[in-house]
Order: sequence, then structure tokens, then C-alpha cells
Amino acid sequence: MARKHLVGRFTRSLCCALFLLALAACASVEVDRTPVATMHPATAEAQALARAHAGLPGPARAGNAARIEALLAQLDDASLARDAGALAVGDPLYNFAGRALLNRGLSLPRPFDRGEWNFDAAGRPPADRDGYRPPMRVALLLPLTGGQAAAATAVRDGFLTGYYGEGRRRPEVRFYDSASGANAAYARAVADGNDFVVGPLAREEVDAVFANDTPPVPLLALNRGSRMPPAGNASFSLSPEDEGISLAQYLIDRGARRVLIASGGEDAQRRSAGAAKAQLERRGVQATEEMTGAQGVDAVLLAMKAPQARALLARLAAAGVVAATRVATAQITSGTGKAGEDAALDGIVFPTEAWAARNVAGLPAQARAAERLGTAKGPAARLFAFGFDAWLLTAYLERLALSANADIAGATGQLSLDGFGNVLRRPSWSRFAGGVPVPLDDGGR
Repeated sequence: MARKHLVGRFTRSLCCALFLLALAACASVEVDRTPVATMHPATAEAQALARAHAGLPGPARAGNAARIEALLAQLDDASLARDAGALAVGDPLYNFAGRALLNRGLSLPRPFDRGEWNFDAAGRPPADRDGYRPPMRVALLLPLTGGQAAAATAVRDGFLTGYYGEGRRRPEVRFYDSASGANAAYARAVADGNDFVVGPLAREEVDAVFANDTPPVPLLALNRGSRMPPAGNASFSLSPEDEGISLAQYLIDRGARRVLIASGGEDAQRRSAGAAKAQLERRGVQATEEMTGAQGVDAVLLAMKAPQARALLARLAAAGVVAATRVATAQITSGTGKAGEDAALDGIVFPTEAWAARNVAGLPAQARAAERLGTAKGPAARLFAFGFDAWLLTAYLERLALSANADIAGATGQLSLDGFGNVLRRPSWSRFAGGVPVPLDDGGR
């Protein structure tokens, strides 16, 4: 009897256990039926391309990157943010998705993956609370002689203005003339024990120093060549392409659907117009460069100087082409200065250096700086502001690299860093009113 009783108790216990397991299984099935957000098909295709990206040769890599960007451009803001946030740490698509978010003025869901960045070299003290952590010894590679000496002088003066305007610990700074070869100047800077390099300035020089995928001392290059910065290095540029993308985003933000793009014959003008056209088309906006197709456009983008723009606008008006939104590259200010003539440009919005529109910490007002330094006025002022921002990036690069959505208010604009080491610049905006450029307090947004 006792044995039969024990068997019965065991059987009942086993049945109860099986019943509970069955309930648990049912519960798990119910959980599995909960809908799970799926990745947009364009994101999935871009993810596959990104995984193969690093192994491609140069020309194929550029085409692959363009295809990835085109796929991500198909996503609306909410889908792009959602899919970027769902990517695992280390997913190679995150750099592309993050850059697309930043170009749209959207926030990153997390910092970029920066596994190969090192800011502890040469015994650098810890960062201050605001992220200030400059190197110990900085080399500036600039063409101080030769045909680019004037541009290099403006950059140098801007850098030193920021440097001497800082009251905290500053690095030792040495200058190296890159006119006879950027690689030779870089080698001397490395041999002299510098732990950070700023420069070189010319596009071909940047490609030369970035040909080494593992530079022994990290660089902040002052231009953007055809090569991406090696891991742990950065590139800062006032590139026409970046300006074109900013203009395209300005139009997209305002709902433009059909845009006439008119460009002058200069290389920078063509590059800005081409980048704007590509970005608009990626985002589903029609872009035409033909005057015969100008009827029905709701926006005009001008990549030209003021005299050309005035003549073109007169032709458009005579043809009955009226666009609610008109934007231009910064070259629109070249050839201006007579309000009576420039009234023809009224309503045109264009990107400007932040220094021209607001106060920048550590930098005198532009009018005051121009009284003291010739490089701070006229066309050189843009390169002066660029040099000042090169100092800020040198001092705050760690903060930009390792924090999500970190930026700094520079003289050329609001500066951030994408996942590929490229400094992104969000410019300030101005509008012609009464024939005079007037800063837009709201940033044009």
C-alpha cells in the first residue's frame, strides 16, 4: 500500500509538473506572437552593402558608399532613427546611418563606435568638465611659402588667435612648412616628438599623408581628399560638397519638391551644385539644371557669384518663373556691395560663417579683429575663422569623438564629428533684404 501510495503521489506530481510546463510553453508562444518592429527593406539592403564595404578597393568603395547613402535616403526621419537605434554595436552600417541623421539635423541614438581612437598619448592630463583636453605638443603643417602662403597665413592667424585666447593649459605648438612636401613635413613632426598634427591644407597633400592607413601620430587634416581618414584621425574642410548638402537639406526642410539648380563655371560652384542635386534626388526631390524645365519649380538654388545671379534672376522673371524659396552658396556675396544693385537678390538665403552672425566665445567680433589683423577681413576672413575652428577641434576632439550628439560652437558654424572622422559643419544663415545681407537669428530653420 505504501508503495502504491508513493507511486500515486509521484504520478500526480509529474502530471502537475507537466501541466505547469505546458502552461509555460503556452505563455511563451503568446509572447512570441507579440509584433516585433522589422527593419525597413532599404536599411536591410544597405546593411548587407556596409558589411562588405571595408573589403572593397577604392573606386568600388566610393560607389558602394553612394549606394548605401541612396538607400538610407529612402527612409523618412522616424524610420531612419528607429533603424539606426536598432543596429548592434559594431555594425558597419551605423556610421552611415549616423551621418545621415546628423545631415538631417537629427540626434544620434548612441555614440559612434571609436575603438581605435586614443587620447591618452604623451601623458595628456584628464579632460576638463567642458571636454577641453588638448594634446601636449602640436605640429601645424601649412604651406608657409609658395603659392598657398597667403591662405596658410590666414589659417595660422586664426589658429593662434584661438590658442592665445585660451587661459588654461595649452600645448606646445610648432610650425612645419609643407610647401616642399606634406609627407616630409609630417615625418619631421613625428621625429620631433609631437603627439598631434594639424594639417596639411591642400587636398592632394591630405591624400598623401592618409595613404598610410596607420599614421604613427594622429592628424586633423585641414581638407578632404579622396581618401577617408584612417581610424583615429579626422578631416576638417570648408568643402563645396558639404555646402551643397546643407543647401539641399535647407530646401528639403521647407518641403521643396521641384528645384532649379543653376551653377557657374568654376570648379567649386560645380561641386556644390552637384552635391546638392545628388542629395535632393536621393531624398525624392526633382532637380533640374535646364532653364527649359524651370516652369513649375518651387525653389531655385544658385551656385554662382552675384553678377551672374542678378542676370539669371532677371531672365527667370522675364520667363515668368517664380519660386517661393531661393537659396545660394556663399559665393553669392562675391561682387556685391551696392545696395541698389543687390536689391535684385532680396529674399535669397545663403550659408555664412557663424562669426558673421553672432559672438563666438574666445574670438573678438569680426569688425574688431579686422582692425588688428589683415587676415581677419575680406575673403581671408573665412580662412581665419577656419583656423580658429581648427584650434577648437584640436582642443575638444575627444569630446566630439566619444560623446553622442556633442558639438562645439565654432566660428564657421556648429561643429560635430561623424563616424568616419569627418567634421560636419552646420552653418549660420543670412538673407538679402534691401540689398544687404542680414543674419537670420533662427539659423534659417
